[in-house]
Amino acid sequence: MTVVDERPAAPAEAPRRRPNRLLALLRNSWRQLTSMRTALVLLFLLAVAAIPGSVLPQRGVNPEDVRDYFVAHPDLAPLLDRIGAFEAFGSVWFSAIYVLLFTSLIGCIAPRLRDHARALRSKPPVAPKRLDRLPQHAVFAVPDGGVEAIAAALRRRRWRVVVRGDEVSAEKGYLKETGNLLFHSSLVVVLVGVALGSWYGWSGNRLLVTGADNSFCNTQQQYAETKFGPRVDSADLPPFCLQLDDFEARFLESNGQPRFFDAKVTVEEDGGTPRQESFSVNSPLRLDGANVYLLGHGYTPLIRYTDRFGVTQISDKPFLSTGDIGLTGEGLADFPDANVDPATGKRDPNLQVAFSGLYLPTAPQEAPFVRSEFPTERNPMLNLVAYRGNLGLDAGIPGSVYELDQRQVTAGKVKEVGAKLLKKGETWTLDDGTTVEFLDTVPYIVLSVRYDPGSTPLLFASGFLLVGLMGSLFVRRRRVFFRVAGADPAGGSPTDGSSLVEAGGLPRTDHPGFADEFASLVAAVGGTEARDQRDGAGRDDDRTAPREGAE
Repeated sequence: MTVVDERPAAPAEAPRRRPNRLLALLRNSWRQLTSMRTALVLLFLLAVAAIPGSVLPQRGVNPEDVRDYFVAHPDLAPLLDRIGAFEAFGSVWFSAIYVLLFTSLIGCIAPRLRDHARALRSKPPVAPKRLDRLPQHAVFAVPDGGVEAIAAALRRRRWRVVVRGDEVSAEKGYLKETGNLLFHSSLVVVLVGVALGSWYGWSGNRLLVTGADNSFCNTQQQYAETKFGPRVDSADLPPFCLQLDDFEARFLESNGQPRFFDAKVTVEEDGGTPRQESFSVNSPLRLDGANVYLLGHGYTPLIRYTDRFGVTQISDKPFLSTGDIGLTGEGLADFPDANVDPATGKRDPNLQVAFSGLYLPTAPQEAPFVRSEFPTERNPMLNLVAYRGNLGLDAGIPGSVYELDQRQVTAGKVKEVGAKLLKKGETWTLDDGTTVEFLDTVPYIVLSVRYDPGSTPLLFASGFLLVGLMGSLFVRRRRVFFRVAGADPAGGSPTDGSSLVEAGGLPRTDHPGFADEFASLVAAVGGTEARDQRDGAGRDDDRTAPREGAE
């Protein structure tokens, strides 16, 4: 007999769709990029990538040092320049690490923010059935007021509490994750602030000598050195002018250390009415679109030279400080228009004159006169060395305005014609009948004019970063549960016929002080000494309850 299976045939399984490998690759790459491990690796790589910018000279900071590096290392320098080592912080590889780190941090923080917001809105979880299996456990008599009294005591200690029938669940320590997220979010803002300052910030340094003839206006040509971000052009500089009216400096008599600085200037912004302002080292001059910082100061000797035709010229170039405590200054006074024949208007290039000098605000009483003893002018002297010859002032060759090009002296084009130590008001007559006179000195200051749009976000982000770090390090997440029971969970019955409260505690993270905090909390909630029912192990009922743990 043949048996026929009349059951309907099972429908054929639909063919599985082939996964999109491109989407899978993108998804896995995103997961790897936004992992905390990748963020730490990128942070380490960013620190490593910043090493060339700290070790090697940078064009945006000191282009002269970059040129000197090329001269000293003619084979290595072109290779380093090809990979952007002399512009490390603006190179492609540094920017790539920066952007990846920024993306990784945002990818790490966004889902954690969502989860933390959900946790803040949620209630503490239901108490587990076996509280005696938790790391901390205790049993005590029901306090007056029962469950509501327990909940009220926990709320007074800033626990998040929920009551479910005869159970109380409480949780504390949400500030740990809040601090952690605040720390990482502040780190993102720090990166944004650094990027804003790098792209849209600018800075310039300038020496400003006292007097109306030496006023300074905020144009790129009037700076000694400038550094502009890639999004900044010279036309973006805010219009203002400064004139140094007076400068006061005070020093300690014991060791010559600076005690007080104050620069008085006349400021004119965008064609407005000139006004008087003053600023010091720790109190910059704040203008619209720029801050002016006082970095240093020194003296400018006023030197008058009278050439063979009776024409006089005055040099007012600053003498730069050599860095000693006595504020010794070193500089150059040159006179490119000297010895021009008034009849023909011609000048012999071999009769150019310059003086290399050393200024001592407080010269010693006896030789050698090479170093000042105090930064204020108590015994001012000017040690001059005269040079005559073809100084190359008409050749158009760039050079320092503060020191003589010794290559001209070595080549024999310039000769030293004498040296003289002058006090204020004294005159020195050279071998050709020309004279040089030390008239007086005026102070000068070193200014740094800066604009950094990322400084304000950086300030606030740094403060929040520290606050978040403290919360992340010192706050501990923990939970406690209380259940009113009619019988002793250890298996016996209460001798007085009353109900008992069973309590359990669980730290969510490593918290060495949680046992003491739990004992203190139980004693405060129950009002009586609790009996530990965990595995029959007794507790020291005589120990002193410690203070409550920090939130």
